[in-house]
Amino acid sequence: MPEIAGKLDLKDAILDATDVLLARYGYRKMTVEDIAIEAGIGKGTVYLHFSSKEEVVLSHIDRIVDRLKQRMWAISRSNSSAAERLRQMLLTRVLFRFDSIQHYTQSLNDLLSALRPGLLARRRRYFDEEAQILADVLNKGRDAGEFEFNDALSVAYALLNATNGLLPYSLSATELGAREDVEERAAGVADLILSGLLTR
Repeated sequence: MPEIAGKLDLKDAILDATDVLLARYGYRKMTVEDIAIEAGIGKGTVYLHFSSKEEVVLSHIDRIVDRLKQRMWAISRSNSSAAERLRQMLLTRVLFRFDSIQHYTQSLNDLLSALRPGLLARRRRYFDEEAQILADVLNKGRDAGEFEFNDALSVAYALLNATNGLLPYSLSATELGAREDVEERAAGVADLILSGLLTR
């Protein structure tokens, strides 16, 4: 068991180093050797865990989204009303991503333009997984008489699409503005959409 924990710790150290270097140099200037030095390990050790620099960075993004999904699941299981849970989940999906990369000077699109095919495939998976979490709460809200709609998954994707413009993919954290402004815009979008779902 300690060996498995050691491998996970080492992988996290590599991903932590990647986060630091993405902020410092950006993707194109960062090397696997830089990652190894920042993590305090040998270059070969990075390759034991990841096949390429691209895979390291994509895994770094996977980790951000995995942590986000954990938060969304925690919110989905809270005792709040379904409407409040959905509102919190939408705010969280925007602000968690914003907070995770606010120290980057580039948008993720600029930062990872070389990784576009891999990133786009992963994004589809991320959004599919987030939609499932939202759909679960939507169905529970409909069962409780809180919401009226036909298809939970369709509504979930509409909620995601409505807030995707506030994610730091197209714009950098700087271009998106202050966190308070992003939160206010996300809350406005969430409130507007949720008002259309509530039972009349």
